[in-house]
Amino acid sequence: MHLYSFEKLEVWKESIKLVKTIYVLTNNFPENEKFGLVSQLRRATISISSNLAEGTSRSTNKDKAHFTTMAYSSAMEILNQIIISKELEFIDEKNYLETRDYIYKISNMLNALRKSQLK
Repeated sequence: MHLYSFEKLEVWKESIKLVKTIYVLTNNFPENEKFGLVSQLRRATISISSNLAEGTSRSTNKDKAHFTTMAYSSAMEILNQIIISKELEFIDEKNYLETRDYIYKISNMLNALRKSQLK
């Protein structure tokens, strides 16, 4: 099977793992958050891998870096939303810290990728 260039990126693979993590976490959120925080978290998480996939199809490094920046912005959106989720007691301290560490790892990978695209 042929792999597309985005499928070879470690940061893309890690972002898919984050999607799974967020889906599991949000399964335990209150039902009345289904169209609020749950939807926002899931869409922002999917946005990281989607922007990486779209960015790899661009022809210039500047365009690629733009989509990587958008993926980074989505990571920061997720961080903000898990902070809110923790404050609202939708997630416990352990899950909060684990998810926050994972976002930190992915954001560092995205920054490194963006720097390499701008060279």
